[in-house]
Amino acid sequence: MRKRTLTIRLMPDWRSGLRAAARKAQAKSYQGEELAFETPAVFFGKLTERRWALIRMLQGKGVLSIRELARRVERDVKRVHEDVSVLTELGLFEREEGGVVCPFARIHVDFELAAAA
Repeated sequence: MRKRTLTIRLMPDWRSGLRAAARKAQAKSYQGEELAFETPAVFFGKLTERRWALIRMLQGKGVLSIRELARRVERDVKRVHEDVSVLTELGLFEREEGGVVCPFARIHVDFELAAAA
């Protein structure tokens, strides 16, 4: 089984993101996966500190139930369920029988802030 990788980027120009994804899709070997956010505000709104804690806790652990995940991070099950739903919608978690899994062995966040021209 191949180890999956994810690169998270800030990409205000969604068209260039689509072109890059099309190039990767045509490659003969696995090129990793990407998740793009249009602005830093959207990135930080979706990937909060508590959600990062869930990602770190689940990464490499296999399938865990939401209840077990909540126990391990010492949080309320309802709130963890809400965060898991967002992370699943973003593609960072996947639902499997018995719970959820973070399928990525490696997650890289890549963004740059530059002065306006």
